[in-house]
Amino acid sequence: MFETQFTSDGVTFWVLVQPRASKKEIVGLHQDALKIKLTAPPVEGAANKQCIEVLADALERPKTTLTIIAGLTNRRKQVLVQARHGTMAAAEKEAVRQRLEYMAHPKK
Repeated sequence: MFETQFTSDGVTFWVLVQPRASKKEIVGLHQDALKIKLTAPPVEGAANKQCIEVLADALERPKTTLTIIAGLTNRRKQVLVQARHGTMAAAEKEAVRQRLEYMAHPKK
């Protein structure tokens, strides 16, 4: 089950990254996390940077609105999506949650 949480800062969720993959892509749900394949190695923050880039593109949000808040040195990471400006409204939180849910359960 994919879980997102609304906080006062925005929306949090878990990802599982697979560094050094042949291509970068969001592959769907793995246990309770969004699985993301990355071409970057897990060296000097390269995989973390690419993880944020992939998520920002998929969510159609600026990279500056996404932050890894837990798991910087692990494959399993917690990500926070913040508002584009000011405080994140309930409608914006729900839109992010729906987009994440769609990415977690892709239609094949």
